[in-house]
Amino acid sequence: MYKFDAEKVTEELVEWIKDYFEKNGAGCTAVVGISGGKDSSVVAAACAKALGKDRVLGVLMPSGEQADIDYSYDLCKTLDIPHVVINIGTTATAMFDVLGEAAKALGRESISDVTRINTPARLRMTTLYGVAGMCNGRVANTCNLSEDWVGYATKFGDGAGDFSPLSQLTVTEVRAVGRVLGLPSKFVEKTPIDGLCGKTDEENLGFSYETLDEYIREGRCEDTSIKAKIDEMHAKNLHKLQPMPHFDTN
Repeated sequence: MYKFDAEKVTEELVEWIKDYFEKNGAGCTAVVGISGGKDSSVVAAACAKALGKDRVLGVLMPSGEQADIDYSYDLCKTLDIPHVVINIGTTATAMFDVLGEAAKALGRESISDVTRINTPARLRMTTLYGVAGMCNGRVANTCNLSEDWVGYATKFGDGAGDFSPLSQLTVTEVRAVGRVLGLPSKFVEKTPIDGLCGKTDEENLGFSYETLDEYIREGRCEDTSIKAKIDEMHAKNLHKLQPMPHFDTN
């Protein structure tokens, strides 16, 4: 049976972050988009432990009104890290307006749901790099293995970044690391929600992270229909994890 040593992995993760910054940005700041959920909370906490709280900058990026933004403020206060708030709502609206005009020119009534959901995620990543450019920063990718496995990330949006602390850890494992780091349970156990379409991750996916994590780590999934769905999603979304295909003259 697969066993996860949260204490050991947490120690190794912190050392990995230290090593990354020593080699790729000595003295640089870790720029972390803060949603108040488990992933950004664990990344911010691990970076603070590795680099010191003054070298971690939290960036809060609501799109208009964000119902659960208090979690983001509370996390920054809990970790005692500096933070800035950049509301992308006006920018997103302006982008939707011009994309709507483009849609009409293409003979469509309006922009697609895919465009409406993914555009804010890409605007947020643009914002993070804009901030990083002003503070000698390195942008943290906060995706985890479970989300990446089924493509639950936006290419060049939350799927981007300079370093990725959690990409080989499942949701279950991320939560375990968060507990080792001493994060309050409200950050570690917060129901995952993308903040864009109004649904929880598991409602969007159609299965629980517990089921997905068990399948990833142990290859077990009793529900054959869910297994087939996971396999299909994984195969369709591998392009998000692989290098961009390129023409080779050799």
